[in-house]
Amino acid sequence: MDIPSKYEPNRVEEHWYSYWMKHGYFSSKPDGREPYTIVIPPPNVTGVLHMGHMLNNTIQDVLVRRARLLGKNACWVPGMDHASIATEAKVVARLKEKGINKADLGRDEFLNHAWEWTNTYGGIILEQLKKLGCSCDWDRTKFTMDDDMSASVIKVFVDLYEKGLIYRGFRMVNWDPEAKTTLSDEEVIYEERQGELYYLAYPIEDSNDKVIIATTRPETILGDTAICINPNDERYQHLKGKKAIVPLCNRAVPIIEDDYVDVEFGTGCLKVTPAHDENDKNLGDKHNLEIVDIFNDDASLNSNGLHYEGKDRFVVRKEIVRELNEKGFLVKREPYTNKVGTSERTKAVIEPRLSDQWFLKMDMLAKPALDGVLKTDDIKFYPKKFANTYRHWMEGIRDWNISRQLWWGQQIPAYYYGDGTEDYVVAETPEKALELARTKSKNANLQLADLKQDQDVLDTWFSSWLWPISVFGGILEPDNKEVNYYYPTNDLVTAPDIIFFWVARMIMAGYEYRGQRPFENVYFTGLVRDKQRRKMSKQLGNSPDALKLIEDFGADGVRVGLLLSSSAGNDIMFDESLCQQGANFANKIWNAFRLIKGWEVADLPQPEAASVGLDWYTAKLNQTLAEIEDHFSKYRISDALMAIYKLVWDDFCSWLLEIVKPSYQHPIDKTTLDRVIQLFEANLKLLHPFMPFLTEEVWQHMAERTPEQALIVADWPKGSEADTTLISDFDFAAEVIAGIRTIRKEKNIAQKEALELFLLNTENIGSKMDTIITKLGNLSKLETVDSGKDGALSFRVKSNEYFIPMSGSIDVEAEIKKITEELDYTRGFLKSVQKKLSNERFVSNAPEQVVAMEKKKAADAEAKIETLEKSLAGLE
Repeated sequence: MDIPSKYEPNRVEEHWYSYWMKHGYFSSKPDGREPYTIVIPPPNVTGVLHMGHMLNNTIQDVLVRRARLLGKNACWVPGMDHASIATEAKVVARLKEKGINKADLGRDEFLNHAWEWTNTYGGIILEQLKKLGCSCDWDRTKFTMDDDMSASVIKVFVDLYEKGLIYRGFRMVNWDPEAKTTLSDEEVIYEERQGELYYLAYPIEDSNDKVIIATTRPETILGDTAICINPNDERYQHLKGKKAIVPLCNRAVPIIEDDYVDVEFGTGCLKVTPAHDENDKNLGDKHNLEIVDIFNDDASLNSNGLHYEGKDRFVVRKEIVRELNEKGFLVKREPYTNKVGTSERTKAVIEPRLSDQWFLKMDMLAKPALDGVLKTDDIKFYPKKFANTYRHWMEGIRDWNISRQLWWGQQIPAYYYGDGTEDYVVAETPEKALELARTKSKNANLQLADLKQDQDVLDTWFSSWLWPISVFGGILEPDNKEVNYYYPTNDLVTAPDIIFFWVARMIMAGYEYRGQRPFENVYFTGLVRDKQRRKMSKQLGNSPDALKLIEDFGADGVRVGLLLSSSAGNDIMFDESLCQQGANFANKIWNAFRLIKGWEVADLPQPEAASVGLDWYTAKLNQTLAEIEDHFSKYRISDALMAIYKLVWDDFCSWLLEIVKPSYQHPIDKTTLDRVIQLFEANLKLLHPFMPFLTEEVWQHMAERTPEQALIVADWPKGSEADTTLISDFDFAAEVIAGIRTIRKEKNIAQKEALELFLLNTENIGSKMDTIITKLGNLSKLETVDSGKDGALSFRVKSNEYFIPMSGSIDVEAEIKKITEELDYTRGFLKSVQKKLSNERFVSNAPEQVVAMEKKKAADAEAKIETLEKSLAGLE
């Protein structure tokens, strides 16, 4: 098999991904092996690959590929979320381009357009994930709008309704005027914004008095139905029982009393607008106030908005302030910073709105889910800090508004048969609904045509909270073979920003519908940020093109670049140089492979240096294997990669290959070559989860392999106890070699020029490592002596002192001058440290570790002075 001169990721990646797919390595079916299951956090059907997806899915692929190598039946289920709000917005925009208004279409016709858009543009991201190397079981791909997935959602809705956990209520909800739908509390993002506080004068009926109120939203005065004062506020006792006149609309409203009013805020008087503020609605209910809604569904003003009807709320704010000022109602205005709720999806400012909606009671569902994370440790969070975030939300959980005023999604299975608000039934099918409606209405003559299904759809998260169960058919067939085998899943990898939207709700659904946790471990990734610590976004234009990065650096390079900088829960400061580092690592491995394959082999005895080096690297491999296992057990994925990176780059490529490499144009012995290949293959197995394409390419070039022998289905290396003595001995030898190389560099002595090395101390590490020192240092002699050598340079490694004779090789006078200068500097440094240590005040007051550090500086300086003095004596 021809070996290309350089690694070509673009050619390699396409080839091996097709090979893996052809041979079904990603496919999983229940069998006798231990299952390892991950379900993908389903990206929106509208989505394209970005850096967050790259990080999240790389981590999942690492875990899945390692599970395969460990012999587990690895199953990674991919899929997409139908993303009601985002997708409907895309379809509406596309129709608008064609001059079609959604309102002019019927529901069915609109849904035909939505499916057409989904089939044309949806799922791009799943194809892009293949470029990254993701080894999902693509035959299992699920979509939250698949027939069986939708049927699961409807079945759960009906079940929860029958249990009394789903109810319909007229409540104040979060209204997104751009998407024209309600949102749950978790979908509202609060942002600090600079606004203004407007002080307005309300005339008192049948009086010349006025009352001043402060508001941040002057446009809402048109919906005021009361003025509220604190009953204990002495300033307003004279207003009790009177009425105020709302400016511009001239509506007389009662002045009510309630200790809810904060006497310290604004003027101590509160305008009450029950239709547009949740707290005002509570006051309205308590005091039986009228409700005046002034907004349309797009947040323009309706007929209650007087001459502002049809205008946008923010336009009205400017205009009404001008009118209030002209008519003498505006007393003053001042800057004011407050938190404004915005839509997580559309970024529109949320409008509180009264509406009939469907809600799910959460308190009973939350308890087992809270205990599973915080009490029984049934589910573990990595990092643990997110358990506190989870606790905070779960303990203060509110009922979930699950209805959305959209057409794209699962239509709520409530059927109305009469004119009353309670004239409805809930059922999985229209036929079952008809039976229930006939019974409830006591009207046997009702027909299907008499039933009208609720127009709203369910919140998208009401689909995805069932994901780990429904992808295995566990809602429709709770005892089927697949869900019993694959559920509960093992690991969930997700971003912390959906801990409430998705993670917590999946846990609730798992305990409710399977009586089990949905997953054992949750690994929270960090957010990918740019070098300025800004979150990457399209708006900022600071997010690189993910596919372009793969094209430029190779998928393996990008994967390594992301993971080397990523620790659980911590944000990543992304820099393209990280991907270059990953690409450089791939080239390093490729060049090591080419070096090994380029050696000629002969029937020769094995050199002692090679034997010792191979034993040392085997010990180092075993030590690293133990480190890697520890890192994986704690979900320190980046640390695991770094341990492998150092093992391969430093220990294998930089040390072992140099130790075993035969002399120029000489063959290598077969014993050494066989062991080098064996160890290299172990490296490839460790690297495969992180760099799947490169490792498979090298693996397949190492020897002729059948499909059953592909690296993707090989065995994870089995370690044994590491010989730590051998490792520490080599570390010592490496320092000696570094000392020799430093002298060569400083004195400009070529590597091919053999040197003599003498050890002054008898604490030698032994002849085992001497063979390696001799080879890598290119020594003609290595002996232990009783005294230093004249005309020699010395260096120290721990308590051992080494001399390299330099006669005839260096400029003695220049060397004496250099050593003298270094000696003078070191003596001066030692003197300053000793002065500090002789100061009793410093020694008594400084932290113990600081004093210890200063003492170490003194000891090191003394040892260096001794070495320099001996070197100088040898030259003079």
